[in-house]
Order: sequence, then structure tokens, then C-alpha cells
Amino acid sequence: MPVQYYIYLALILFSIGVIGVLTRRNAIIVFMCIELMLNATNLLLVAFSQMHQNIAYAANKASSAGIEGQLFVFFIMVVAAAEVSVGLAIIVMLYRNTRSVDINFLNRLKN
Repeated sequence: MPVQYYIYLALILFSIGVIGVLTRRNAIIVFMCIELMLNATNLLLVAFSQMHQNIAYAANKASSAGIEGQLFVFFIMVVAAAEVSVGLAIIVMLYRNTRSVDINFLNRLKN
């Protein structure tokens, strides 16, 4: 499958994520949209890594080039898991204090 299809899909996913972050007020939806943007980036990294690996394999059968993008995806997924755990802890504390997950109430946590 051509890499352009992956680029278009990642562009659509990333755009949906950006629109969701900018327009939504629910903190859980905002975190889901951030995860959607990270997954769009992961999709592009894997697609370009596979394309680079195919080109390197055609030139040299013993080449191990093209794995770097997949390693970056692994690290992004680890960071995203940590981000989700911290984010959900913040959302739980926000809900306990304000009985709402509206991000406009974050100013109340200053006290």
C-alpha cells in the first residue's frame, strides 16, 4: 500500500485530535484527543520506517536500517502511558474537589 494513504489517514486523525482539544471542555475527552494525536504520529513513524526499511532492504539484503521509527513509537507509547496515568490522577483529584471534569474549573485548584 502506498505511503500516501497512511499520510492522509494520519492527517485526518491528527486534525480530529486538534479540533477535539481546542473545542471540548471535558478533561477526559481532551486526553482522548491528545492520545489520538500521538497515535497519528505513531502511524506516520511506522509507515516511514517501513518505507525506509524496504528501500534499504532492496539495496542491501543484510541491512538493519529502518528500525529507528519503530523504536521511537515504542518510547512514545511508554511516555503516553505515563501521561495517561498522571492525567487521570489529576482528573480524579479535579472531580473530587469540584464534582466536575470541566477544564474551566482548573482555576479552583490554585487555592
